Amino acid sequence: MIRQYFQQAWAQLRQQPLISAVTVAGTALSIFLIMLVVMMQQVKVAPFSPESNRDRFLHVKWGSITNEAWGESTSNGPLSVRTAREVYGKMTTPEAVTIYSVFSKSRPVSLPGQPAISVDVRETDNQFWTVFDFVFIDGKPYDQATFDAGQPVAVITESVARHLFKTTHATGKEFLLAHAPYRVCGVVKDVSTLAETAYGQVWIPYTSTDQVNNTWNEDLMGFVSCTMLARDRSDFPAIREEANRRLDEYNKLIGENGWKFLNRNRPYDQEKNVLATGANWEPDVKIERRHRFIIFFILLIVPAINLSSMTQSRLRQRISEIGVRRAFGCTRMEILGQILGENLVITLLAGILGLLMSFLFAYLGNELIFAQQYSMTLNPPTVDASILVHASTFGWALLFCFILNLLSSGIPAWRASRMNIVEAIGGKNH
Repeated sequence: MIRQYFQQAWAQLRQQPLISAVTVAGTALSIFLIMLVVMMQQVKVAPFSPESNRDRFLHVKWGSITNEAWGESTSNGPLSVRTAREVYGKMTTPEAVTIYSVFSKSRPVSLPGQPAISVDVRETDNQFWTVFDFVFIDGKPYDQATFDAGQPVAVITESVARHLFKTTHATGKEFLLAHAPYRVCGVVKDVSTLAETAYGQVWIPYTSTDQVNNTWNEDLMGFVSCTMLARDRSDFPAIREEANRRLDEYNKLIGENGWKFLNRNRPYDQEKNVLATGANWEPDVKIERRHRFIIFFILLIVPAINLSSMTQSRLRQRISEIGVRRAFGCTRMEILGQILGENLVITLLAGILGLLMSFLFAYLGNELIFAQQYSMTLNPPTVDASILVHASTFGWALLFCFILNLLSSGIPAWRASRMNIVEAIGGKNH
């Protein structure tokens, strides 16, 4: 049966080349546009190294602080190291909790007597390497003892290693970071800026800098965020419950001086966290999903209306064939199924073309498509197969092809299946 659908679909394409070309082009364009929208969302939430555990992440990127003397006013921004440690760093329900600088910052690196280059530096704790799965080419990450001692060590990317040392085997070598000597302890594969939480070109312990004292509002706010790695998504409610309990205890402590920390229902999962561009409001995930649904609907229904007329035109050439098939006992459901099946084959072929076009366009136009609205780095986003190609990508493409097929051929197929047999054999179409 499936082979027959392919044969009949191929025959239809050859018999009406112009209409077939317009149908394939329209379908491919629709899938192309829809998949671009899907990819723009997927790079934010789909897992890829070093954020392969995004489905188990919970984030506290921002927070708000208020004081009895301020009334309803709040001060908003990243956390201080003290706040992050007291509220989230000591949690036991997650598998691991990491504290790191909220943004990577551009800093000069060089070898003595050589010109400096600018790299993006992120300050982290040692748990950072447990939460995120970097691919180490050489060496290893700094451990708890190194972090506690505040030793000036660094993990660098392979690109930085090649620029400084002409090799990726750089463990143990020293370089200058903002004119301070640091020793390389590990080299990792380059990280795309699309991995916003983990991104950097050089990672150092925040204990090797003055990050702990880089605070405001009486050491309650600062410039760090934290990410929790759950053992399983089912642990999210328990993690949030423990986070809220620890926050209440912290508020009792700082409340003696009139302070109160507001988390606005944090920690957020990956999908909600990417929407939280500010600290003083809580994003509505349902509204955002509704907006995407409206976009998908428009991108499907507009071409479906045009493609439906193309399908109707093709069926007019087959009125006698449908009549003969009905006269020999073919049921209406069989006629309906055959027409839908043949059209699905054409839709799938065009969908594959549209999907390939979207991959190519996303790869070549990555700086335009994946431009980040709030980014502290001047480096453009980079994409590769691990970022763009996921099982869910093909799943979405198949789903949209199926829906587009139903929208574009459903009504013509239903009308064709209900033709009067005598009139259909005579070539009449009402």
